[in-house]
Amino acid sequence: MSGVSIREVARAAGVSPGTVSNVLNRPERVAPVTRERVRRVIHELGFVRHGSASTLRAGHSRTIGLSLMDIGNPFFTDVAAGAEDVASELGYAVILGNSGGSPAKEEHNLRVFAEHRVRGVLITPSDGDPRRLDGLREHGISVVLVDHPAHRPDLCSVTVDDVAGGRLAAGHLLDRGARRICHVTGPLTIRQCRDRRKGAWRAMAAAGLDPETALETVQAPAMTARAGQEAAERLVASGRLPEAVFCANDMLALGVLRGLHQAGIGVPRDVALIGYDDIDFAVASAVSLSSIRQPTYELGRIATELLLDECGNPGEHAHRQIMFQPELVARESTG
Repeated sequence: MSGVSIREVARAAGVSPGTVSNVLNRPERVAPVTRERVRRVIHELGFVRHGSASTLRAGHSRTIGLSLMDIGNPFFTDVAAGAEDVASELGYAVILGNSGGSPAKEEHNLRVFAEHRVRGVLITPSDGDPRRLDGLREHGISVVLVDHPAHRPDLCSVTVDDVAGGRLAAGHLLDRGARRICHVTGPLTIRQCRDRRKGAWRAMAAAGLDPETALETVQAPAMTARAGQEAAERLVASGRLPEAVFCANDMLALGVLRGLHQAGIGVPRDVALIGYDDIDFAVASAVSLSSIRQPTYELGRIATELLLDECGNPGEHAHRQIMFQPELVARESTG
């Protein structure tokens, strides 16, 4: 835990402790040049302010931070439910931060968590580089990656094999007779999108097809139903409908379903459709949606168990990188 005080920051920045306090709490009262100098020193010294006097005395609180990419997506809602249940059972509270996939917003969440002296942090990193989290660990805050592999032995992670999931989805469409498949994905800067696309490519290649020509990729700006509907409208306007569509998550798939329906195109009569995540809405849609199921609730539960074990037994804790296998759930949308 950092022992850097406000007085040390003030001395290094050449200002009074009151000025440092203003930068932290009332920045508009400080001249921009001075404000930036103080913030630079805060960053260089690794100063983290305490959220409360009781937390200061204890060194940490009975809270954990949870930073997720999109709390509006039912996938992440289920992950949060699993995390909160375990935390509650063990006497902890959860502070939730929604990054929206923005590294800047994620940094804000992590700063707030550190200020509140959380015991640990669960995070789906927005940019895929867990080295940015080492600063938290240097302050004695444990970290577990959720829905993202750690790729390093000193960090716990809980994730799902998305390459295998993409291969399952595309393989199912191929088994149903499709040879021209469109993959509607979110931004390929997102690791899950890249892995699911990679799995689809592998399925096409294994079937003796050239993915370059047999698998069309439509990249949406977000993984939402609205983005999925707009992708469907683009497909319809192109006049070259595929035989099947594989969406990188169920929200995109539900939007594609709506867009095709509004254009008078039947699913699965004209186009087969499969999503990913198997959220509750998948089975409740007008045409029940085939999907790739992930153990979302278990992701949250197990990640929290690993985190609190590391917090409570740092000397004996064994870091684990757990990867679940996804499951195909076939319904009406693929015939």
